[in-house]
Amino acid sequence: MEIEHLIFNEGPQRVAPFSHAVRAGEYLFVTGQMPTLKHDNTKLVEGGIEEQTHQVMKNLIDVLSCAGSSLEKVIFARAYLVNFQDFDRMNKVYSSYFKSDKLPGRTCIGVTGLAVGALVEIDFIAAT
Repeated sequence: MEIEHLIFNEGPQRVAPFSHAVRAGEYLFVTGQMPTLKHDNTKLVEGGIEEQTHQVMKNLIDVLSCAGSSLEKVIFARAYLVNFQDFDRMNKVYSSYFKSDKLPGRTCIGVTGLAVGALVEIDFIAAT
């Protein structure tokens, strides 16, 4: 199986040494995205969990697009939350990006902290 490591200049700036995504065969593994501004990985979008979730989804969409994929091809997601009391508000924003009958599989994990002080991080597995 051919494995391709993808780094996109036009994608969101990376906050650590990783590929934006890795294509393995027909699958695309998208690195967890943070709610950072697209061109400044040191600054979180202003606001709370809703604004941060929107920014994470925008960053994920950018990476999917650069890799030739889309939200419609997302198979599985993992969401990481610092505060599980944000679960319902994060879900409301997250689900607004998908058709209600085409939601990907998902796991949501509570964590003690995330890079750059984020409240949420989400990664995807998608088809290419």
